[in-house]
Amino acid sequence: MRPAGLLPHRAHACETAGMTGHGGRRTQAERDAITVEIGYALFSAAFAAAVLFGAVAGPALLFELPDTLEKVLLRAGLAVAPVVFLVRVVSVLVRFRAQATAARTDAASGRSGDGDGDGAIERRGGRPRRPGQPSQPGLTNPDS
Repeated sequence: MRPAGLLPHRAHACETAGMTGHGGRRTQAERDAITVEIGYALFSAAFAAAVLFGAVAGPALLFELPDTLEKVLLRAGLAVAPVVFLVRVVSVLVRFRAQATAARTDAASGRSGDGDGDGAIERRGGRPRRPGQPSQPGLTNPDS
């Protein structure tokens, strides 16, 4: 029989602060976002790996090739597809973690937008989009 102090116990929120990065339990919205992101990472990685496998090993499966070439193509496809799968999953989840950490930091400090103080909202590509500007400048009315 073990002494009572050595039995494992359920961690409290204050003991898991290092795991969540913001000193407490995650909200339901954060847990849902993580679940969606994991699903996206897995499905997009499976798709990328399948496409790559088809591109590399497809000719060996579709055409009559010499035995050696068929084996090489199939083995190359089987070797590269899992690597692409893992790289895709890791890259999606690391990017999500970085974005979630930045959003949490901005929310905790009371900042909004991209954090440079100009009121612009950052979008993909790093170009700011200011409210009130047309989304396609070439299609504006010259008489306005």
